[in-house]
Amino acid sequence: MCGAHAQVAVAGEMSVALRVQGANRETVQRDEGLVKTFGPRGTVHLLPLDDLPMWTGALSAIPANGLQPEPIRMTPDEVDQVVVAIGEALAHEDLTVDELTEEVVRRTGEWARTPTIPAFQGAWARWRQAVHVAAQAGVLCHGPLRGRLTTYSNPHRLRPFDPMPAEKALTELLHRYLYSYGPATPQQFARWLKATPTMVKPYFEELPQATLADQTVWYAPGDGDFPEDPVDGVRLLPYFDAYGVGSYPRELLFPGKAFERATARGQAGNYPLLLVDGIVAGVWHQKKSGRTLHVTVEALTPLNRRRRKLLDAEVDRLGAILGVAPSLTLGDVTVGAHA
Repeated sequence: MCGAHAQVAVAGEMSVALRVQGANRETVQRDEGLVKTFGPRGTVHLLPLDDLPMWTGALSAIPANGLQPEPIRMTPDEVDQVVVAIGEALAHEDLTVDELTEEVVRRTGEWARTPTIPAFQGAWARWRQAVHVAAQAGVLCHGPLRGRLTTYSNPHRLRPFDPMPAEKALTELLHRYLYSYGPATPQQFARWLKATPTMVKPYFEELPQATLADQTVWYAPGDGDFPEDPVDGVRLLPYFDAYGVGSYPRELLFPGKAFERATARGQAGNYPLLLVDGIVAGVWHQKKSGRTLHVTVEALTPLNRRRRKLLDAEVDRLGAILGVAPSLTLGDVTVGAHA
């Protein structure tokens, strides 16, 4: 798994815990081998601390896209100033957004404080356009919560490192992506990384090829022994789980009714997924009430007795991960995407 999406903290922790035998939310939260920072597509991920040299080298090599409109956009020089200021401000202590704002402004100027970025409540300060750039440069990550407040930290305080050279980092990241999600195409890798197919195509040139769904695909070196036996089992994956977000072709992973029900116009991750034999077969929702976890599963295909027992076991595992007593209901999920 190339990182776990952590924009929704509980979902990210569950994604990791579901893959580690005997793990729960608490062990994931205490895992000093993980760091919460900005990963692929500029979204918050849980990433292995050992892999930060690769991630920072690869992500900082991707040309910026999704820039703010010209009137409020920071200049390259301003971005560089803010990145240096962030690294210095976080070098010795964890800071909340408001505290970091004061430190950045003190080191750069009042222009960094100007509210410019549209947000949920008003507008964010101008310097915050560079938060993900600072993360890609390796000088910012998430720190421990301070009550309900998010803090930022400098990952070099956890372990000093140097970003890997860009070409080596992108090659390594591509191989890991293909090992996790492949076989795949340059277009699929580019979409996952939020890069352009033109940029990533050269990294595919020497890789072995195969055919999948009448399409030429590439796979990681030494990973061409594809088993003929189908996958067997039932799984419940949380919001933005890496398997649903990173796997293609979508028409094979989300067949028939699953594409319309379990994606948001083709975008995966907005619904927790029910997997049957590795294929999306429904959606689910959880609601915690006291010490009880109420789980509703909407299956798009019939569940025979064996699969129902496997589903029961999966719900019990969710309860163990979250430290609550689970309750399962089979029926329609009435909440919307990302609810």
